[in-house]
Amino acid sequence: MTTTLPEARSDRWAPRFFTIWIGQAFSLFGSSLVQFALVWWLTQTTGSATVLAMATLAAVLPQVVIGPFAGALVDRWSRRRVMIAADTLVALTTLALIVLYATGRMQVWHVYAAMFLRSAFGAFHWTAMQASTSLLVPNQQLARVAGLNQTLNGAMSIIAPPAGALLLGLLPLHGLMMIDLGTAFVAVLPLLFIAIPQPVHSLDAAAGGGAARPSMWGDLRAGLRYVAAWPGLLAIIVMAMVLNFIINPAFSLMPILVTKHFGGGALQLGWLESAWGIGVVVGGLVLSAWGGFHRRVATSLMGIVGMGIGTLIIGLSPARAFTLALGGMFFGGFMNPLANGPLFAVLQSSVVPEMQGRVMSLVGSGAAAMMPLSLLIAGPVADALGVRVWYVVGGLACTAIGLVAFAVPAIMNVEQNGHDQTESGIRSQ
Repeated sequence: MTTTLPEARSDRWAPRFFTIWIGQAFSLFGSSLVQFALVWWLTQTTGSATVLAMATLAAVLPQVVIGPFAGALVDRWSRRRVMIAADTLVALTTLALIVLYATGRMQVWHVYAAMFLRSAFGAFHWTAMQASTSLLVPNQQLARVAGLNQTLNGAMSIIAPPAGALLLGLLPLHGLMMIDLGTAFVAVLPLLFIAIPQPVHSLDAAAGGGAARPSMWGDLRAGLRYVAAWPGLLAIIVMAMVLNFIINPAFSLMPILVTKHFGGGALQLGWLESAWGIGVVVGGLVLSAWGGFHRRVATSLMGIVGMGIGTLIIGLSPARAFTLALGGMFFGGFMNPLANGPLFAVLQSSVVPEMQGRVMSLVGSGAAAMMPLSLLIAGPVADALGVRVWYVVGGLACTAIGLVAFAVPAIMNVEQNGHDQTESGIRSQ
């Protein structure tokens, strides 16, 4: 039994997909505003770095712990309904905070719980949206759509913080959070009328040893076996985990780099973050127009090398060369969509649709798991050796990993090997 995807091959794919995409963009903007507002409330209420760290942990943990199970469930359920439910539950979580704040009962632990729940529902939503993209978008357009997604994320990092600050000056906290309810409605509305095709679960039947559908645990094991049997995919997941472990601490410690090395303040930190965001937007637009190399993994590896070079430039910038660090941030941001966008396009085009939820969630969970682990050692190492060490070592490692990957056949041929594995699995039915 083969998997047929008539919607993804339709000439009318763009109106259907972008109607959903625009709704999700509004939802992302609303969520970004709420995230900014909650972090600012915690900062004003407590002034505690520990509280902010705990809030970050509450937002990251669901991606690590719930992610793999979300992928297995997304592959079992209607992806359209999962997105509707996830957006609705995020909105209801926001509504609960609105009521608590308006009645003067909101406490720090309420915010922790809300961040945890929003992240958990978001894990389902992100996985369902990524796994649905290949069912709605033709294969040759996947890299361009990935570029648009990267542009959107970069634009949100530029627009949402100042918009949130402006709105907090005009509205009370619960008034700002009500915007999230409206954007959630905009996101859910198209999903009520636009169908998303469901994949045929041919490989799952084989994994279960017969025609009967395996349990959720069987689905999860099947996803792990699928990744383990594909050396190129497994290597990419490991590479993503290593890169996140090395690179994340550097950017988490940027305020210290600004104050202790460059002798700057909040303005200089804002410039660096804006340079990164602008670079992401420009890089995403370039990718969406260009589409990348024919071998998409080559575009991704080029982006990884470029991110390493950008990070290295930041670490090697002398104290009086802040402009050079700005250039490094812009270049790293520009290369970020070229690294991430084609990678998701590779997964969406090469992983069989009925496995995409599990594979996407494993990639996301593996990468997210590195953040808390790396942050545990980032502080002591930076205190002992200086914060610039993270940028120099991280930049060199990122560049080296990207260059070495060009010489690894399993990685360079990951798309063809994926297609061969899929065809072999189908022929065995």
